Amino acid sequence: MDVKACLQITMKIKTGNRNAAAKVYSDFREPFLARIPGALTKQLLVRNEDVQVLHGFDSVKNARAYLDSDMFRDDVFIGLKDLWDVPPDVRIYECIQ
Repeated sequence: MDVKACLQITMKIKTGNRNAAAKVYSDFREPFLARIPGALTKQLLVRNEDVQVLHGFDSVKNARAYLDSDMFRDDVFIGLKDLWDVPPDVRIYECIQ
């Protein structure tokens, strides 16, 4: 299980909306790991200034493909979009080991 790519989604979410964002994370963590091709890990990071979700993939190609998946577009995005203060910062990194 080598992570070769990371998808980082950084969101500005008010403190009062963070529980709702954490619920979206919790609701879709297991389905993400079970059904998204190449998905290996998913972590929620909560900081004072923002909330980040880090997704580990087996390839950059699969990380990009997740952003176009039905799960992301129809479930995760819909569940989070009303919680953002500004649009999220989405980045994909290649992991070199």
